[in-house]
Amino acid sequence: MVNRTTVSKFLLLGFSDIREQQILFSMVFLLIYLAAVIGNLLIIAAVALDCHLRTPMYFFLFNLSFLDLCYISVTIPKMFANSLTNTRSISFFGCVTQVFLVISLAATECAFLSMMAYDRYAAICFPLHYRMIMSRGTCARMAAGSWVSGFLYSVFHTGNTFRLPFCRSNVVAQFFCDIPQLLKLSCADTYPNKVVVVLFGVCLALGCFVFIIVTYIQIFSTVLRIPSTQGRRKAFSTCLPHLVVIGLFFGTGSFVYMRQTSGSSSYWDLLASVLYAVLPPLSNPIIYSLRNKEIREALRKVIARKCFSKEWNVHF
Repeated sequence: MVNRTTVSKFLLLGFSDIREQQILFSMVFLLIYLAAVIGNLLIIAAVALDCHLRTPMYFFLFNLSFLDLCYISVTIPKMFANSLTNTRSISFFGCVTQVFLVISLAATECAFLSMMAYDRYAAICFPLHYRMIMSRGTCARMAAGSWVSGFLYSVFHTGNTFRLPFCRSNVVAQFFCDIPQLLKLSCADTYPNKVVVVLFGVCLALGCFVFIIVTYIQIFSTVLRIPSTQGRRKAFSTCLPHLVVIGLFFGTGSFVYMRQTSGSSSYWDLLASVLYAVLPPLSNPIIYSLRNKEIREALRKVIARKCFSKEWNVHF
């Protein structure tokens, strides 16, 4: 008879069993986390405080930075705390919350990347009608639709996973609660769940990716018809950061998926998942600040304003 003991907590996979290495890893990931948080907060502050950045493109960038900030905060702090306290446990409710937030934020980011591609399409292909196409109300509805769709997508997958009984083990072969690893712990038939996860995941990712590719085909065909070299260069420069971010998001996501379906060891799965959890949130602020003059100017103003306020407080 199958043991259907209720699981009250899960044990996450650590990077090492040696205490000194645990502390080293925790410090490294703390530095990475702080760098990602500071970078995304600077982008958020720049867009929020600079009136020149109140455009649809920066509105979506504001949302993307907030998403990245939330995404890296769902997994890395828990891993840091576990490494620092030499524990691996996470409560059942904490695991449910982590699964829900990871899926919801990843799906929402996929939708936002698609919306950002459409914004560039409207700006470059229909410049005279851009303000009408991408009005404030339209942007708000697009953003709300992205957040709600990600939320509903995650509710479905989270509920479909945690309705299963977990009785084989409570050891998750991952540094955070992940659906493919959780399905391995269930004593029920998980084949329908696996099919649903793969089918919906492929449809979501492929749908967004194809939409982005088709959109950029239209953009590039329009850009190549621009007579001036300076105009073509400016149009390409506004698209390049977004294209790099798309490549990182879908590239790391595909890498994680291939590692999980290749029957590889848990160690390589762990490294692949760390790459996916850390690289996009860390690199996105760097990409946008390095390639975007307006963001650099806004960041300079924010930092200068902060330094001036500190000097003012010192003198008075």
